[in-house]
Amino acid sequence: FDSSQPIFAGRAPGRLDLMGGIADYSGALVLELPLAVATYAAVQAASDRNIVVRSLSAAEINSDSTVSVSLDAVEQASKHSDADYSRAHEVLTRHEKQSWAAYVIGTLIVLLRERGLKLNHGLRLLITSSVPAGKGVSSSAAIEVASMQALAGLLGLQLLGRDVALLCQKAENLVVGAPCGVMDQMTSACGEQDSLLALLCQPAELQPSVKLPLQLAVWGIDSGVRHAVSGSDYTSVRVGAFMGYRIVADVMGLEAREIGGGRLEIRDERFGGCLANISPSEWETHFREHVPHEISGAEFLQRYKGFTDSVTKIDPARVYAVRQPTEHPIYEHHRVQLFRALLGSYQSAYAQLLGELMFQSHQSYSACGLGSEATDQLVELVRRAGPESGLFGAKITGGGSGGTVAVLGLADAGAVVQRITDDYTRSTGRKSMILTGSSHGAMKTGVLQLVA
Repeated sequence: FDSSQPIFAGRAPGRLDLMGGIADYSGALVLELPLAVATYAAVQAASDRNIVVRSLSAAEINSDSTVSVSLDAVEQASKHSDADYSRAHEVLTRHEKQSWAAYVIGTLIVLLRERGLKLNHGLRLLITSSVPAGKGVSSSAAIEVASMQALAGLLGLQLLGRDVALLCQKAENLVVGAPCGVMDQMTSACGEQDSLLALLCQPAELQPSVKLPLQLAVWGIDSGVRHAVSGSDYTSVRVGAFMGYRIVADVMGLEAREIGGGRLEIRDERFGGCLANISPSEWETHFREHVPHEISGAEFLQRYKGFTDSVTKIDPARVYAVRQPTEHPIYEHHRVQLFRALLGSYQSAYAQLLGELMFQSHQSYSACGLGSEATDQLVELVRRAGPESGLFGAKITGGGSGGTVAVLGLADAGAVVQRITDDYTRSTGRKSMILTGSSHGAMKTGVLQLVA
């Protein structure tokens, strides 16, 4: 950094997915806690024509600490003629050890392109983070939102939290190439300390935050197994869910219009294109038996021509599970609504009901193929400890297949959570950690301008 020029800094927290998880891309209600751990991004204008990003945390993920891209390359990647951001994705992800910078530079490219802006100078960006990577607590959204905040400060933009989240989601979906929903970015941008962000993902409608009762607390226990939203398990489950919706639309007799690339437009005035809007009883009565347990991509494309997801593609050579990925968001949306209602009128008798909803959610993840032996072991340790020790429920979080387990218990049950974590570490040899505490999202933190 040049000490004579101002620096703009943003901060964005990670999140703990208490309920909702992978149902976000199907329009479900989700309940998310913004964590105390956070990512910081600082940016300064430079006199040359290079975008240089340095991370103080890159060594933790075995990556290069500094990545440089020319402004000319960024401008080319920002052109509207590149309808699907494929050029930006290619440039920023071609080198594995530098691909982490796509989360930062991708937000810049999306911001410039979607807001019709032009950058006439280079940039220097510095990133540091206490959000653990690959643990299912949204380190990717934290780096995107912090970077977006810092860049907006430099460019003199006033962005609403919802806009920040949607722009960052676009960067992750189309530049990074990870088909995430929007709950992570919304929580990192709009979360409130010690409250659960309630988000109806249709596509990103904030509802009143839910205060945790003083008697209760939540913890995140890291399983020590790395998780990635870009992984094939998560992607195939998402594809299966959108296949299921396409079949439901066919059963309903809805018109589907092909728009190219295996994508369809479906006018659905009843469910709004969201599986979450199908009630469990409607699913069981009218649709479940029409949706196969699995189907090959080739057979699906031949019969249904495509689906409505804009960020994944169907592989004709692959066989996809369909019924369970379709069923999960229908039941999960129902569980999350019950969970919120019980918290809103909390009595001690409700604690075990809340825990059971979490256990059901965890089991549904596993049925989708997104469980893991490590997270199953942690959930079982919580189940065995039980209400008599002050713990009521646990579930895998975020995209599943490893990562972190969310735990619900009495506020004074921290020692029990620590004991479970220690027992897990001793029995598995995996390094684990406990995530506690909460903080405000990026919009409440604001942008800090540093001047000499």
